[in-house]
Amino acid sequence: MPIDVLIVGQGLAGSLLAWELMRRHVRVIVIDSGGINASQVAAGLINPVTGQRLVKTAELERLLPAAMACYQQLAEVFKQSFFIPMPMLRILKTERERQVARQRLGRDEYRGFLKDCPSPPSGIIGSFGMLQQQQTGYLKTRSLLQCLQNYLLASGGYRQVSLDYREIVLRPHLQWRDIQPRHIVFCEGYQASANPWFGGLPFQPAKGEILDCGTASECPAWILNFGYWMIPTDGHHFRLGATFDPVNLDTRPSEPARNQLLQALDRVSPGLRPISVLEHQAGIRPATVDKQPFIGAHSVHRNLHIFNGFGAKGSLAIPWYARQFAASLDQAELVPATSHVKRYYDSHFPVRNSA
Repeated sequence: MPIDVLIVGQGLAGSLLAWELMRRHVRVIVIDSGGINASQVAAGLINPVTGQRLVKTAELERLLPAAMACYQQLAEVFKQSFFIPMPMLRILKTERERQVARQRLGRDEYRGFLKDCPSPPSGIIGSFGMLQQQQTGYLKTRSLLQCLQNYLLASGGYRQVSLDYREIVLRPHLQWRDIQPRHIVFCEGYQASANPWFGGLPFQPAKGEILDCGTASECPAWILNFGYWMIPTDGHHFRLGATFDPVNLDTRPSEPARNQLLQALDRVSPGLRPISVLEHQAGIRPATVDKQPFIGAHSVHRNLHIFNGFGAKGSLAIPWYARQFAASLDQAELVPATSHVKRYYDSHFPVRNSA
């Protein structure tokens, strides 16, 4: 069966890339093992200003409008909202953070994203003050991924199967089982470290754990950002996360992580007690050493590509990069040099020619 693109992995990267390609009338098939992936566990936060230094995300002027347009289009097609806009309350943890916050509030480029919060909401504790973060919210990733999977199934564009790399034939033409794609794009998350062609890239995966919780108290009408985050999903339920563990790369929830999250929340919002944990999940973020995604064609096999490594900013970044990648299958210069895998075509990226 001849097609244009075979996508490996139906996380957020693979799903949104498939959607963008199908909008361009490209023939796509997505294959996925059907297991839980990091996108299904992730909070889907969209937060333009992050980190202890309150830095605005690079290329934000491109990424944010593209993300909003993408999620609005998906909402119209599937008749449900996936992106939930919600203001964020940034709880400052140190005197240094308070000083940085004051500096940012005085800079024009941060207007529209940060506001002072002179009087903290009732029940929220912040010894060093707080900021209001704007143009923030969260993506209902599980609902979105399920809708896109159903859409792919209805069009014959989805197969649930675990990929065996040995089944990919490179010559005389590209083939996987009965499919003859023009291109194969790997969107495998952290599992790409085992990929025969892209496994040499410097991934920096990290385990993150998230809790779904209930409380008899009324949840605040804010996302709380306090080194961790708390996202209210309705009046008495919220999601709480996420831990960061670059060592223990398994997907088993752990009791220490659970306690770590609950204790951190209790220090800033003790009024939510008692809290019941309804679900505890763990996933592996496909982060990278230089904090930039891995996008583009292999240096030898030009019809093999990677679209991966978005880490915690996937909900914000993937729609714009999917648009660029979809337009760049035959014009690689459309992918920014800072994100293209050709930055590792030298000795840092061992080229593998194996089939």
